[in-house]
Amino acid sequence: MINVALAGNANCGKTTLFNALTGANQFVGNWPGVTVEKKSGRLKKHKDVVIQDLPGIYSLSPYSPEEVVSRRYLIDGRPDVIVNVIDGTNLERNLYLTLQLMETGLPIICAVNMVDLLKKQGKHINLKKMEYLLGVPVIGISALKKTNLDVLIDMMIEEKHKEYSFPKYDDRLESALSMIEDQLRGVVSDEDLRFYAIKFFEQDDDVWGNVALDSTRRSEIEELIKTAEKVFGDETGSIVANARYDFIARVVDMSIVNEKDFVMTASDYVDMVVTNRILALPIFVLVMWLVYYISIQTIGGAGSDWVNDVLFGELVPDTATVLLKSWHVASWMQGLIIDGIIGGVGAVLGFVPQIAVLFLCLGILEDCGYMARVAFVMDRIFHRFNLSGKSFIPLLISTGCGVPGIMSTRTIESEKDRKMTIMLTTFMPCSAKLTIIGLISGTFFPHQSWVAPSAYFIGMAAVVCSGIFLKKTQLFAGETQPFVMELPAYHLPKVLNILRYSYERSIAFIQKAGTIIFASMVLIWFLSSFNFKMQMVSQQESMLKTIGSIFVPIFKPLGFGDWHACAAGFAGLIAKENCISTIQVTFGNPSNAVFDKLMLSHFSSFGAYSFLVFNLLCAPCFAAISAMNKEFGDYKWTLRAVGYQTLLAYLAALVICQSSVILSGSYTWLNVLGVAIGILIFAYGLVIKRPAKTVDAESQLAKEGI
Repeated sequence: MINVALAGNANCGKTTLFNALTGANQFVGNWPGVTVEKKSGRLKKHKDVVIQDLPGIYSLSPYSPEEVVSRRYLIDGRPDVIVNVIDGTNLERNLYLTLQLMETGLPIICAVNMVDLLKKQGKHINLKKMEYLLGVPVIGISALKKTNLDVLIDMMIEEKHKEYSFPKYDDRLESALSMIEDQLRGVVSDEDLRFYAIKFFEQDDDVWGNVALDSTRRSEIEELIKTAEKVFGDETGSIVANARYDFIARVVDMSIVNEKDFVMTASDYVDMVVTNRILALPIFVLVMWLVYYISIQTIGGAGSDWVNDVLFGELVPDTATVLLKSWHVASWMQGLIIDGIIGGVGAVLGFVPQIAVLFLCLGILEDCGYMARVAFVMDRIFHRFNLSGKSFIPLLISTGCGVPGIMSTRTIESEKDRKMTIMLTTFMPCSAKLTIIGLISGTFFPHQSWVAPSAYFIGMAAVVCSGIFLKKTQLFAGETQPFVMELPAYHLPKVLNILRYSYERSIAFIQKAGTIIFASMVLIWFLSSFNFKMQMVSQQESMLKTIGSIFVPIFKPLGFGDWHACAAGFAGLIAKENCISTIQVTFGNPSNAVFDKLMLSHFSSFGAYSFLVFNLLCAPCFAAISAMNKEFGDYKWTLRAVGYQTLLAYLAALVICQSSVILSGSYTWLNVLGVAIGILIFAYGLVIKRPAKTVDAESQLAKEGI
């Protein structure tokens, strides 16, 4: 059995290579005790070769869970060979990890990926010279186009891999490392001496705490470190980092030829405008308005109108009615099928065209490279409000679904920033919430194109304001982590990629409608058709109205104190799509024209908008809550998050509704009091400065069980 470890920076093409090498022979799970995904697979046509896809990392310093996992696997697991995947378009950054991998002494193959992109960029890497300088095998590949993968496979399964000497740094540093190795000899294995010597010199806490050294050896190493710091006039961590970068600079200077070093590319010219400090945010707002306008108001809206008015408004219900009557089906069963299942599920499926168009637009923006610029722009904004720039990626993913967005927070190194991002991620309008956005904007604001995109920016505002407030609390106080990412060159989107992106998310939405929402609608129909004595009754005497009416006083100040809306809100905890289908069922599954009239008669425009804002920001669906609980690893944190989200949603909806009443002119002192209380609470959270107590980082982590 041959064990191969794939290691590399994030976004270097490692996962693409892993998929190409293993195909369907993959196993996915979590590393023991860590919420970091573990992906293994067997090499195609070589079942005796197991490939381990290590998490994307930038170094072997154990600061993030990913780095801890990778380092432990390499040092303790000792794979037979490491395939270091290097992004050829960013050689300097990637080689920093390469040197650290070489310092482990494990057999290594450097696979320089994206050689096809290098050619387009006018760059050329002399792989033979690079191999000579590093002293390890180097091969150029394209994981996407599967270039040279057969050669790489042959190199992986060779019985003996080429031995190499460790990278040699500054003579003074090498002297210090040699003396530390002498102190470690007999304590760690000879093959690990170089790695542990460097880690002791860097004053790596994990190594100093776990390697058993007697007091004499420990004090000798401490004296060596103090002497080296005096000689270099710098800290040991910086000494090693500078030595590595000096080595990398020599390799790059002698290996890479860049024909366009002094030529502005088309991407550079576009970025001068798109990432401009003044223009970037207005452009982003305009782009998102256009996306929602196309998705909700025009193309997507036209498709949804046909599905609602024709397909589920006439064809399906009428056909089902004729068939059920011809089969002499009981009237209660006809009500369940037509009013409950077809009416409820159909109300959700009516938004599929809007969702498909939305993801089509987002797919274009992502594939062409614009969304990477958005992350860059938002990082500048987020840092001003004490948020990590890395938080934007989970937020972006959450526009599809909150569950993967929550799971993607694993890439955030800081435990506090990660927990805060988990708490805020579901503020973004996911595809399920798009059904509520579509209903409210289409019914109450048919000619107002600002309503749909405003939901997106309300979610962003909730994230930013929460970041300001939460960073002032003891739970989240501390410095935010820097965000580093590579901006890809702009390119024309690939039609197949975009269509697949839209198709997969639309199908996932439809599957959800066919399972969770189907079951929910059976339950909602039952509750809305029977009383507590199990007698079939009208909507006004049903269990659902009784249950919904209990909560009417709570939501009345928000403008939707109606049992239909209250019942819909609680059904939305199962799945947010249930909000719309539940309202449809509680109104007796009328035609769309009648349904619109009923909605307009039961809710004011701003009461409906308040309903939209509340459901946008309040506790997410059960699936997302479950994902939060898994990532937090503590039900108390989950309760904190759900409680905070619901409270913020209530306050925001209260201020919006009561402000609209005041603006209309027909208000009382209670309306003014409600707005004043809401604004004061927001102001207190945003403006009042509460100095955070200083807490020892190690004791805090120990307290949280990390």
